[in-house]
Amino acid sequence: MFYRESGQFKKTYAADMAVFPILQDRIGIAIILFVAAVIIPLFGSTFFISSVMIPFLVFSLAAMGLNIVTGYTGLISLGTGAFMGVGAFACYKLTTIFPNVNIIIWILASGFFSAAIGALFGLPSLRIKGFYLAVATLAAQFFLEWCFVRIPWLYNYSASGAIQVPQRTLFDLPITGANATPVTRYLVLLGIVVFLTWIASNILHGRIGRTFMAVRDMDIAAELMGIRLLPAKLMAFALSSFYCGVAGAVMMFLWYGGGEAADAFNIRQSFNILFMVIIGGLGSLIGCYFGAALLSAVPLILKFGFPAMGIAIGSQTAEHINHLFVGSLIIFFLIVEPHGLARLWQIMKQKLRTWPFPY
Repeated sequence: MFYRESGQFKKTYAADMAVFPILQDRIGIAIILFVAAVIIPLFGSTFFISSVMIPFLVFSLAAMGLNIVTGYTGLISLGTGAFMGVGAFACYKLTTIFPNVNIIIWILASGFFSAAIGALFGLPSLRIKGFYLAVATLAAQFFLEWCFVRIPWLYNYSASGAIQVPQRTLFDLPITGANATPVTRYLVLLGIVVFLTWIASNILHGRIGRTFMAVRDMDIAAELMGIRLLPAKLMAFALSSFYCGVAGAVMMFLWYGGGEAADAFNIRQSFNILFMVIIGGLGSLIGCYFGAALLSAVPLILKFGFPAMGIAIGSQTAEHINHLFVGSLIIFFLIVEPHGLARLWQIMKQKLRTWPFPY
């Protein structure tokens, strides 16, 4: 009775095609944003913000990028970690070459460098698909990993080969570096993620998004309808890599605060984000948040939750349990609900709209 659209009349086409056509959805989004932007910074502990919320936002953004090319366009990519690394190194080089430019500008600009690399490695997508395309993107992952280690110019010839994040400020408030507080970094990251989510939602609900989904459903039919496959697929790879590049930049500058990118953006990271997309839901932006929330929370529960309840678990045992849990979830969703948690959320909302007569 609380989730009904009765009496909410649509007077324009734009209102009928809105992303959130029901008033309750818009109120829910406003409450979520209020909690994220006000309640959590005021009452959340330092550990909760730095170890739960910041990783959740970073992985949500990375999963969003992969979902654009895999969920919406139907092109398999296993190079997500490498494209994130391109964004991290691009942001690092831009920051050191142009130190007086605001760091947020370079974080967003780093996505364009990653988009160019993603479009380059997306060229084979016109001729190959499925398993062969996955192998091609996997080759991109290994090649870019090699570049991260073997090209000293990328990390400014540092002896450790690590990215050293300098301190940068916004309105005289440190947002990167050792003096930046977790709350400040969280708020900056939240603003970036919300802004890019809004951009992605508008793109995917428009002509470009319909082009991606037509290519995903049947590329030959899409070509017969007048869709040019090569520009469409390259645009999907570029847009996906842009989001992954920004995710890599914020991971290194707003979460890690520096470190060896070769370890942070390896093949394991690519598979981790792919699992988030599969469990959260292919072809769904909200599924990116569901998958990131679940897979980023499980290791923390195993590491800190069980010991707090008096259940001692070794680090290796916790890692094995995490692998078993994620693997079981993937098998479950592939068999029972291939569209992931996002589809379960849609079913629950539909039942609420028809309550007390759910079918």
